Amino acid sequence: MEVLHVSAECYPVAKVGGLGDVVGALPKYQAQAGCYVKVAIPGYKTRFWENHEFEIVHQAGLYLGPHWYHFNIWKEKNNTLGFDLYLVDIPGLLDTDGVYGYYNDTERFLAFQVAVLDWVNDWRHTPDVIHCHDHHTGLIPFLMSHGYKYERLRSVPSVITIHNAQYQGQFGWDRQYLLPSFDSWKGGLLDWAGAINPLAAGIKCAWRVTTVSPSYLEELFNSAAGLESLISHERAKCVGILNGIDSKVWDPGADPMIPANYNARTLAAGKEANKQALCREFGLDPSLPLISFIGRLVGEKGADLLPEVIGRSLYELPGRVNFLVLGSGEPHVEWSLQQTRQYVGDHFNIYIGYNEALSHRIYAGSDFLLMPSRVEPCGLNQLYALRYGTVPIVRSTGGLRDTVTDIGDKNGFGIRFIHAAVWDICRAIGRAVSLYEDQEVITLQHIRQYSMQLDHSWDSAAQEYLNVYNSMIP
Repeated sequence: MEVLHVSAECYPVAKVGGLGDVVGALPKYQAQAGCYVKVAIPGYKTRFWENHEFEIVHQAGLYLGPHWYHFNIWKEKNNTLGFDLYLVDIPGLLDTDGVYGYYNDTERFLAFQVAVLDWVNDWRHTPDVIHCHDHHTGLIPFLMSHGYKYERLRSVPSVITIHNAQYQGQFGWDRQYLLPSFDSWKGGLLDWAGAINPLAAGIKCAWRVTTVSPSYLEELFNSAAGLESLISHERAKCVGILNGIDSKVWDPGADPMIPANYNARTLAAGKEANKQALCREFGLDPSLPLISFIGRLVGEKGADLLPEVIGRSLYELPGRVNFLVLGSGEPHVEWSLQQTRQYVGDHFNIYIGYNEALSHRIYAGSDFLLMPSRVEPCGLNQLYALRYGTVPIVRSTGGLRDTVTDIGDKNGFGIRFIHAAVWDICRAIGRAVSLYEDQEVITLQHIRQYSMQLDHSWDSAAQEYLNVYNSMIP
């Protein structure tokens, strides 16, 4: 089976969030299961581009409205990632340092999708499945079915995975001229709430729709940023598949980014060594429990609650807990956290920005990982934390509910709370501190050892995706 994944991100080439992790790992595990897997992403000018060898395998041009752009398809020569990686290079549009946040993002990702389709349309054969990820590729299923020049691709099954329905890529009908010509009688498939909505179009036109956890699929029927009725209508072709993690990248026993490697047997000494180094780096007391947050500082992740949560926790638990935050996002959240740092003394520190190596050190050196998310389609951070023997403190939503069992339940290994509210988060933090201070230290050690041995690899999830593909292929 030949599968083409099309995405805006792929770790370690370009990553902003969980989408990059998924597209960097799932194809590799599918390849190990016997598939011929290709991944196409935009050709951002990242370090990966500079440090690896590529060869041009296709050159052509495309029109975006009245504007003509030359594009190149570059293939990574050495199969470094375990699958065939292709970068779509469109000078003037995709040759940026970053992934998102540009004034012309609509044009950038529309051109990316057109270039991918033009390239595939020029193959001597067709792939067995084209797997699209999020709204950046949501127009591909529509254009495959109703774009005039892609007629030969109409019989190719398509899948779209919703990683986060909060972002849909809408743009006005006044920019319809940017699209390749299509059957105008089918234009309604592009529309949602009076705008061209790439995610909605993908949900309507893809042969199958997947979400990144079963619970997130159920939540989308009632809360999908305006797409609830559409997802309910397309329910029959939807399936929730829980994300996994790359157990080779996230392995405390061999991780080159942490000061001391360890496994479940050497957990106590390994965690302590990493905690000592991390606390030294950020001026924190290593004798106290360390609760960390890693992620985007946005309301969706509950990050706007962190300043009050940290302040209130340190007031209610004076001298009994430390906090560490790694992330960037909304300026007012960053500012509030920096102000909090000024008045709480030596029990809180923050690193504003994205730092992959530091995130590994935090997973290895922290006692607890806090995830107060309002929306969490799957969440990978809690899985990384478990892999490193760090107890997750999570809101019971989406994939967090699917992957974390509360310590109050049988074989529990995490702390769950219900409400994205300061009082409930602080209550969960109090439970964490009590667990840490409990004289029965073996209890915490048992939880850590148990969580490190849980299997959250991509093996089973990759097979579930293959089952979805097989259900579409005659």
